[in-house]
Order: sequence, then structure tokens, then C-alpha cells
Amino acid sequence: MLKEIPPTRESFAALDAAAERLLAGLVGLDDHGIGQPSTLPGWTRGHVLSHLARQAPALERLLEWARTGVETPQYASREARDTEIEAGAHRTAAALVADVRETAAHFRRTVARLPAPAWQATIRPFTGELCTPRRILVIRLRELELHHVDLAIGYRVDDIPAPALEIILADVLGYYAEAADVPDFTLRDGQGAVLARFGTGGPVVSGSRAAALGWLSGRTAGSGLVSTGELPVLPKWL
Repeated sequence: MLKEIPPTRESFAALDAAAERLLAGLVGLDDHGIGQPSTLPGWTRGHVLSHLARQAPALERLLEWARTGVETPQYASREARDTEIEAGAHRTAAALVADVRETAAHFRRTVARLPAPAWQATIRPFTGELCTPRRILVIRLRELELHHVDLAIGYRVDDIPAPALEIILADVLGYYAEAADVPDFTLRDGQGAVLARFGTGGPVVSGSRAAALGWLSGRTAGSGLVSTGELPVLPKWL
């Protein structure tokens, strides 16, 4: 099952802290740096920031759906989403950072004002799953943290604070639990606790929770993990 978290003070604080870490990391990033490649194929840092800025109002459209009951898609289409990202990716560093800052703040205000009944409404994000707005909190936290890593400005999966990392790891594991073509293997953390089992056999893969998240999310090739056999080849996440 894909992860949802409650609309609590702690959840909101986690979103605020993730946005603040990202914005602090962007201090000093100039126009040349914005145009440099991110770790995502075909995307510069500008593309990553453009995506984060445009994702906030897109998620707000889902919150509007929850509030009103009127179906409001996150994006009109994948093409529309990609066009929007590309259109904003080549702006100056100052413009992109300001956009990320302003849209993050607007998103948080929208979340804070969502009426209690709306948190129980059923909506459907662009990825297709049926969920409540509680899942939107997970999506936004996940995107802030992992795309911070993707910017290649010194922030690593290991730097994600434990509470946020646990939420994101549970979400990624939930995705793989429902995905097709996942090879058989068991995943354990550094203390030997089972994080997940896929299938009935296969190797045992062990390592820190950060190393596991890095591998499962495609941010690493498995660095920091050990396996009793060949490291499984995972289907693409998202």
C-alpha cells in the first residue's frame, strides 16, 4: 500500500523543513550552475527546480478536488506537464529559486487551510492511484527530498533526516509491493530487520535504510548494500 501521513503539526513541520533545506542549498547557485546537468537524464538543475515549482500548484489542484468534490486533474496530460517544466527551466537562477520559494509557501498555506472533511476525500494523482490528500503530503515531501539529491549540489540520500527518510522509504516499498516484474529478494536494514520481502526466494540485500532508499529510488546503483547473490535488477520506479 502506498504511504499516507496524517495532516498533523509534525507532518507540516517535515514539509517546511524539507523546503528550507532545499532553499538553503540553493544559496549561491548562479545562472551557470542552474544550466549544469542534474543527476536525472536529460534534465539540468533548472529542469529540476522548474518541476518542483510547477508541482506545487499541480498538487493544489488535487487538494481543490478534495475540497470541492469537482474532479480537477493534477495535470491535463504528460505532454502538458513536460511542456510546463521545459518552459520554466531556462530562467535565471534568481527567478527559479524565487518560484520554488513562493510556490512552496503557497502550497503550505493551501494545505493548512484544507477543511477537515476534505482530508478523507478520494482523489487520483497523475500516477493513477486512488488516495486521500494525506498521500499528497507524502508526494510533496518525497519530491522535495529526492529532487534535492538530484540537483547534485552536495545533498545526499544519507542527509535526509530519519523521520522523512522513513516516510519516503515506506512509500517506495509500497510502490514495489504493487509493481509487476519485481524479482525475488529480501531487503534487510543494517541491524538485520526485514524491511520487505518480494517473492519467496532470491538473495538477501542488506544495508542502511538510506542505502536501501538510494537503490530503490534509482539514485544509486546499490552503493552501501551487500547481497548474498547478484544484486537484483529492479523495474523502474515511477
